[in-house]
Amino acid sequence: MKHLISVIVLLAGSFQLAHAASNRIFVTNERSNDISVIDGSSLEIERTIEVGDRPRGIGISPDGAELYIAVSEENVIAVIDLKTLELLRKFQAGSDPETFAVHPNGNIYISNEDDAKASVYNPKTGEQLAEIQVGLEPEGVAISPDGKQVIVTSESTNMLHVIQVPEHTIAANILVGARPRAATFTKDGTIAYSTSEISGEVKKVDMTNHEVIAVRKIADEKAKPKDVILNKDETKLYVAGGRANQVIVLNADTMDFIKGIPVGKRVWGLTMSKDGSKVFSTNGVSGTVSVIDTAKDEVIKAIEVGKFPWGVVIDD
Repeated sequence: MKHLISVIVLLAGSFQLAHAASNRIFVTNERSNDISVIDGSSLEIERTIEVGDRPRGIGISPDGAELYIAVSEENVIAVIDLKTLELLRKFQAGSDPETFAVHPNGNIYISNEDDAKASVYNPKTGEQLAEIQVGLEPEGVAISPDGKQVIVTSESTNMLHVIQVPEHTIAANILVGARPRAATFTKDGTIAYSTSEISGEVKKVDMTNHEVIAVRKIADEKAKPKDVILNKDETKLYVAGGRANQVIVLNADTMDFIKGIPVGKRVWGLTMSKDGSKVFSTNGVSGTVSVIDTAKDEVIKAIEVGKFPWGVVIDD
C-alpha cells in the first residue's frame, strides 16, 4: 500500500512538473513570421520559433500545457508545446483569425475580421463549436473571469458586442468611440475597459447594465490606443498608446491620467507578470519589447525581438 501511494505521489509530482510555468515571455512577430521566446529571469532571447505567415494573437491554455498563435494569413491557429517548444499542430480557424481569447473551459473565442463574426473552437481537436455574427471588422476579444460574458470589438461598427456563454447569443451591442480595438475585465467581471483607436479614447463599461459609465480622451493627439490591461490590485490601467510611443497609465476608478511611459515606436500589445511587478509592451516599428517596472512605472530594459512584434503573453 505504501509503495502504491509513493507511486501515485510521484506521478502527481511529474504531472505538476510537466505543467509548471516556464517563466518565459512569448512575442508574435508579424513580419518575420516567428515567435520570440524571452527568458523571464535574464530578460534575454532564448529562442525563435517559426510559426507561419503573419502571427498576431497569442494565448496560453488554462492548464499551461500549450501556446496558441493566430497565424492570420494562413487562417489557422498554431499550437506549441510549452514544455518542449515544438510546434504540435495547426488547425483551420476561419478567415483572418487576428485575435482571440482563451476561455476558462479551454475553448478559444476568435475574431474573424473578414467575415464579421466570432467563432468558438476546441483547440485540442480543432473542432468549431459555434459561430456568432457581430459587426464589421471584429478585432479584440475579452472573456470575463467567470466565463459567462465575451466581448468582441468591431472596428467599423464602433461597438462592443457582448456574447452570452454558453448560449452564444448577443446580450448587448454597446456603441463606443471610433475603431474599438481591445478590452479587459475586472476580476469580478462587473466592469470592462475598452480602447478606441481613432477617437483616442478609453471607455469604462458597466457590464451588468451594459452601458458606458466613463470616458477618458487621451490628451496626446498622436495616441492611437490599442491594448489595455489592469494592474494586480486593479487601481491602474495600462494602455498601449500606439503612435504616441507611450504606455499610458490611468487611474482605473476615476479614469484620470497618471503618467505616460516612453517606450518604443508604435506600441501595440501588453501583458503583465503574475506578481504585477512588470509590464511588457510590444513596439512594432522599433522591433522591441519594453520591460516596465510597475513600482516606478519606468522602463528598465528594451529587448530586441523580430520584425513588427504584435502580441505578447507571459507563462508565469
